[in-house]
Amino acid sequence: MAFTLHPRLSAGTFDLGRIGISRLLLKNNSLFPWFLLVPEVDEGVEDLHQLTPDQYADVTAAIRTVSQFISDHFRPEKLNFASIGNQVRQMHIHLIARWDTDPAWPGTVWAFEEKEPYEKEQVEEIRKAVTTIL
Repeated sequence: MAFTLHPRLSAGTFDLGRIGISRLLLKNNSLFPWFLLVPEVDEGVEDLHQLTPDQYADVTAAIRTVSQFISDHFRPEKLNFASIGNQVRQMHIHLIARWDTDPAWPGTVWAFEEKEPYEKEQVEEIRKAVTTIL
């Protein structure tokens, strides 16, 4: 299977590596620690229930591991999790740390247009920390 990451998912993200069958990406918006898990599965597999049992186990284990990393590293009040795919059909799962003090609270980050790119040092700090789970 040849896997190609959708251009909209690669635009504005940093590739942090692989966890199981998924790529782990960091959105380039430091206002919200926002991660994407992108399972490397066949084209046309868009929703969790379409995964094989082994793929499903791998992806849900990765979700749990990344969620725990976000919880431990960023200490958010709430962890948002979503697999919507209305605009980009390639399967991807959003994991976002949230606080009642963040600029989009209590709304969704999708509807919030303000962005603040990461500094290179911030990305490297996150990349180094996330290597413990990869």
